Amino acid sequence: MAKRTKSKSGDGGLAQTFSLRAPEATSVQLVGDFTQWQERPVNLQKGADGVWRTAVQLPPGAHHYRFLVDGEWRDDPECTLRTPNPFGGENMTRQVA
Repeated sequence: MAKRTKSKSGDGGLAQTFSLRAPEATSVQLVGDFTQWQERPVNLQKGADGVWRTAVQLPPGAHHYRFLVDGEWRDDPECTLRTPNPFGGENMTRQVA
């Protein structure tokens, strides 16, 4: 699940909120072209409701991402914009205006 909010820095970019319901997980990471995939993953924080969340600043354009849940690739079930990847799966796509 993803949500956009206006940046408070005044740079015209948007803070992007990413979340995933995974109450059974012990670790959830956000990886994508903006993290050089697994080079610099972003750790999500687990809420009492079992939803993991984080927010990152992304520049305008299309950004591809996926979640790693306990080391396993996971799709964002709330994302409808997807792009085939070279591994036979799909990357989620976030368009930032």
